[in-house]
Amino acid sequence: MKPGASWACWRRRLSRLLPGTLRGRFLLIMVVGVLGAQLASHAIWTAQQRASQHARIDELSRDMAYSVASTVRFFRSLPYDYRHIVLDQLRDMGGTRFFVSVNDHRLPVTRGDEGAQKALVIDNFHRVLASELGVSDAVVEFSRPEALRLLNNEVPLHDLPPRWGQHSLLTAPPSQPILVVQLPLETRQWLYVATLLPVPEGLDGRQWLSADRLFVLVVVLLTVIGLSWLGIRSATRTLARLAGAAHRLGDDLDAPPLREGGPREVAASATAFNRMQRRIRHQLEERERLFSAISHDLKTPITRLRLRAEMLDDAEQSERFCASLDELDRLVKGALDSVKGLDMHEQIAAVAPRALLDELAGELRLQGGEVTIEGEAAPLAVKPLAFKRCLANLLENAVFYGKCAEVRLDDDPAALRMSIRDHGPGIPADQRERVFAPFVRLEPSRSRHTGGSGLGLGIARHIVQAHGGQLSLTNHPHGGLLVTLVLPRPGPMAG
Repeated sequence: MKPGASWACWRRRLSRLLPGTLRGRFLLIMVVGVLGAQLASHAIWTAQQRASQHARIDELSRDMAYSVASTVRFFRSLPYDYRHIVLDQLRDMGGTRFFVSVNDHRLPVTRGDEGAQKALVIDNFHRVLASELGVSDAVVEFSRPEALRLLNNEVPLHDLPPRWGQHSLLTAPPSQPILVVQLPLETRQWLYVATLLPVPEGLDGRQWLSADRLFVLVVVLLTVIGLSWLGIRSATRTLARLAGAAHRLGDDLDAPPLREGGPREVAASATAFNRMQRRIRHQLEERERLFSAISHDLKTPITRLRLRAEMLDDAEQSERFCASLDELDRLVKGALDSVKGLDMHEQIAAVAPRALLDELAGELRLQGGEVTIEGEAAPLAVKPLAFKRCLANLLENAVFYGKCAEVRLDDDPAALRMSIRDHGPGIPADQRERVFAPFVRLEPSRSRHTGGSGLGLGIARHIVQAHGGQLSLTNHPHGGLLVTLVLPRPGPMAG
């Protein structure tokens, strides 16, 4: 597949996923834009906050490491017999920021989750202890409060007496890890130091979007959606009025003009539309006057020529002259009928399609035509004279060019569907659009000798389209032309 074709395919798929209305697309763009901006700003803010927290933890952990080194240096300086006395005094007085004990073995520590910040703290402690005390075999680990064990008999933290200085450890949140430092003393004992890093947000927090930030994001998003909806609705309502006026213009040139107010662009569009409506109305009126004048001016010479032709001595020449004059008269009448057929200046009224078809079928039967009708239909809101002319043209075409007409009505609440079949030769597929053009007749069945002017189908289609419907031609599988007419029924007005 070529790159251009692939891109066009992706564009078609994307367009199917987008909302169908302009209002929906505007709103989707606003939501995606605001959400993207909020997430991007939050990502930048989070990265900056983490960098600041990392620097703070780095500095804090080094300070804590120097404090632990001082504590260890102090205990090393004490005689062996006095160490337990100092420990008891520290516990009775509340101790320092550390829980300190001397054990005869290294206590096992249940490690928690690892992370970059915890690794930074451990690395800082190892470097400080090595530089200050020359200790390279110190054990530095993080433990969860519920898994922390103290003293030689590995007593859980929560089982220690309240008067001891472990209260600072007990106040830690459940997610706050406790730093444990154990290093050997010279008498085969291990100095045990447990402490908390005063970092309220904890270490290596995995909550990227906190509850308060999520609340702010939702509030901002809902506010933008609400305000955008009001603005977009106001803008698209103007476009909807313009589209409605354009639709009415095709049905009724006497529709009231648009209000020329609002924003500058809207007012300019309304002004241009009203000017276009006036020009179209003026041109159609001029065309109608022109055709009427031509018809009036041609009637007199045609009548005069007909009288002179009838006075000819040669009967054959007289008949030929009269036939030519009849053809010319039909052409003039056809042109006038075309103008009248496109004239839609009448009020809409409810018309019963079956009754109108029965009336037209009766008139055609008097002329020798055969028309059968099946089905019923509820009254339809149309322009009566125009609708009658449309059906008359279609039935006359079927009778005169296809021997007979078979009409079927299929009605539902959404639309009226009418099919008219004749038993003629049909129309080739490449000629079906051409027959709607004025004065087009197809040979041999649709010739001038049959009395047609080539305007009936064009007028019928114009009337159907002016009512918002569709008229199509196909060849019936069993022979003949099948004319399908679909007229929508007006639905409830949208609020």
